[in-house]
Amino acid sequence: MQRYDTYKPSGVKWLGEIPSHWEVIKTSHLFSHIGSGTTPKSGSEEYYTEEGFPFLQTGDLNDSYIIETSKKITEKALRETNLTIYPQGSLIIAMYGATIGKLGILSIDTTVNQACCVLPKSPKIDTKFAFYAYLAARTDLIFQSKGGGQPNISQDTIKNERVPVPSSAEQSAIAAYLDNVTAKIDAAIAQQQKMIDLLNERKQIIINRAVTRGLNPNARMKDSGVEWIGEVPEHWEIRKLGTIGSTINGVSHDSSYFGEGEPFVSYSDVYKNYSLPKLVSGLAKSSMQERLIFSVEKGDVFFTRTSETAEEIGFTSTCLETIPNAVFAGFLIRFRPQAGLLDPNFSMYYFRANIHRSFFVKEMNLVIRASLSQQLLRGLPVLLPPLQEQCDISNYLKREINEIDLCLNSKMKQISLLQERKQIIINEVVTGKVKVG
Repeated sequence: MQRYDTYKPSGVKWLGEIPSHWEVIKTSHLFSHIGSGTTPKSGSEEYYTEEGFPFLQTGDLNDSYIIETSKKITEKALRETNLTIYPQGSLIIAMYGATIGKLGILSIDTTVNQACCVLPKSPKIDTKFAFYAYLAARTDLIFQSKGGGQPNISQDTIKNERVPVPSSAEQSAIAAYLDNVTAKIDAAIAQQQKMIDLLNERKQIIINRAVTRGLNPNARMKDSGVEWIGEVPEHWEIRKLGTIGSTINGVSHDSSYFGEGEPFVSYSDVYKNYSLPKLVSGLAKSSMQERLIFSVEKGDVFFTRTSETAEEIGFTSTCLETIPNAVFAGFLIRFRPQAGLLDPNFSMYYFRANIHRSFFVKEMNLVIRASLSQQLLRGLPVLLPPLQEQCDISNYLKREINEIDLCLNSKMKQISLLQERKQIIINEVVTGKVKVG
């Protein structure tokens, strides 16, 4: 690839040097009406509808064009909440949680919640070039985030972010080039993702069958009395979760509580892992009393309890080894089973099975921010095979799932390499390290 003739320091660490004729401009100077939104009343059916006006949340952002939203609001909500309707062509940047820096370009008119920063179309910068510029700036935005349980950036963070701005002709050429190159990489990623989806589907089928029907194909069966579970071995016990253990929400504090101190189990630790990592990444300034109340012990099962989407609710991670002095996030619920009822390795697979999704999605509060309450969780039906049978099931699943996980890891590594290549290309072209055209 060619380089430009001359370069100059940009004055921005993540940009480094840029072509001498390019400018570096603050976001607030590029977009005149940077906006955001709010969330209509939670719990009010008259504010939400399946056929209403689009309402965008950060979970809808996909680093591409936004053609629909997962939630809709009523005219009443639109009027009483005084929400702004943002037009097609606006650029959206996520400001909260795991989605920080996620992007979308509106292909529809929509309202947004408070976690979305909106950059309306501007004559000073091509929207598609801006899209790639903020993709390149994502790491810098994440670096500036604050908070422990769910870190965030402010609208001011985005307003102060400086991005490279070449001439209008160069912006269009760069955007067109990146559209072409990234489309090919995205197609390769999609192919790998399709194979991952098939492997995960197979994985869940194996887990679901083992934890609901056992390993003996000749076992006598009985109706579980639960529609989404069906028949189970006759000798298995069926209990509600609240009758076999205790539940408690995690610790909640402001951002000053996090970043140093004792181990802290985060939402991400639970969402991403069947079993808790032995070394969790978070730290918190927990007190001795908090470490007693919100302890993390072998056999504990942690449930994700709140998110913008139902798909992220009720995911679990089981503690297979006590983490001394640890506490856990307020966005989680800890279930501590009574001694002798559940083998931790069986719990790891049982509670991660997707058979429970039907229960959570049907029963929880989905008005605007999906929420799993302790009361609801305590009503979750739990199948209890004899302990030895639990161990046999978990040992079988460990062998089967390990084989699938090896294939999954290979596919995910390929995707990671493709994504890394895509990001490198975007960064090099948007910052002028290479010249296109």
